[in-house]
Amino acid sequence: MGNLGFHLCILISLACFNFPINCFDRQNKVTTTLFVFGDSMFDPGNNNYIINPSAYKANFEPYGKSYFKHPTGRFSDGRLVPDFIAEFANLPMIPSFYQALHNHSINHGVNFASAGAGCLDETYSEKVISLNTQLGNFKIIRKKLKAQLGKKGSKALLSNAVYLFSIGNNDYLRLYDIPDIPSDMSCLAYATEHEYMNIMMDSLVTVMMEIYKLGGRKFGMQDLLPLGCLPRFRGLALLKEGPHSDCLDELNSIVKKHNLVLSRRLKQFKKELRGFEYSFFSVFDALSELFENPSTYGFKEAKAACCGFGPYRGFGSCGMAEAYELCKNVKEHVIFDSYHPTEKAFHHFARVWWQGNSNVVESQSLKSLLA
Repeated sequence: MGNLGFHLCILISLACFNFPINCFDRQNKVTTTLFVFGDSMFDPGNNNYIINPSAYKANFEPYGKSYFKHPTGRFSDGRLVPDFIAEFANLPMIPSFYQALHNHSINHGVNFASAGAGCLDETYSEKVISLNTQLGNFKIIRKKLKAQLGKKGSKALLSNAVYLFSIGNNDYLRLYDIPDIPSDMSCLAYATEHEYMNIMMDSLVTVMMEIYKLGGRKFGMQDLLPLGCLPRFRGLALLKEGPHSDCLDELNSIVKKHNLVLSRRLKQFKKELRGFEYSFFSVFDALSELFENPSTYGFKEAKAACCGFGPYRGFGSCGMAEAYELCKNVKEHVIFDSYHPTEKAFHHFARVWWQGNSNVVESQSLKSLLA
């Protein structure tokens, strides 16, 4: 036992020497680590590195101006939920995958998320980093961790890490946001809405189970947004159905069904998979509450975006169009562009998920999951 303890101390010393920040605390407990997967709700700028000029990027002004004072690739005026979660957990800001490949510390985690990505590889393919590719990138980081920490050290880190997900929004957005595609999905290779949802869910579950097989045990899952009430679709509803329509209800109806199935799947995994833990955050309900009662949370404008043009500023590309409108005070707005919340709204989401507000969080708080 003495020799084993000696070799373990040597292993820890060598592993931590290779990291800019200590990977174990003074009690020899693995420190908190976040691995982040998903779409533009979580993307810190991974899409900046996609060569395709038509890729979904936010590396231009006015994105990022509220906090970073320059664009980072985040689809907001500032920080996103993972940035705030890292702050609450006393971690440094989690680097993007491509930053992590260039001498950034990876022992506190890596963010693989890509704006436009969905559960399905075909969603906005070649313009995004698909979920399966994100999984492949995680495996690259896993190998680096194993090389630096050794088999036991990396196993401990991966089992103690929390795996955050925000994925699925774009699989539905692509069906409704392109005029040439009817919302009944008749032109797609899926017979029904139910079949499409099941294939999406199976794709997500496959990735989650692969992470579980690789040692992941703690999952933080954010559900889908109330897509039909985002500025883009409020504008489309107005043009399609007239002033009496506030949101695109048919889109929200599908999203609600998806979120219910996702919640049930997580509960099932908790029962069936040894050591599986999770925190489920309903951003659908949290954002819907901001839409309905903005003043309660310090907002003045809940329907119109801060940046864009047309009805609800829901059209065009914020910052890229020749003519776009920009609000005077972004902190008064819930939504920044056609689809994405403001930094202030993201901070609200992160705080209620961290604290475990029972109205929008299931199973346990993110704080307890990270403990």
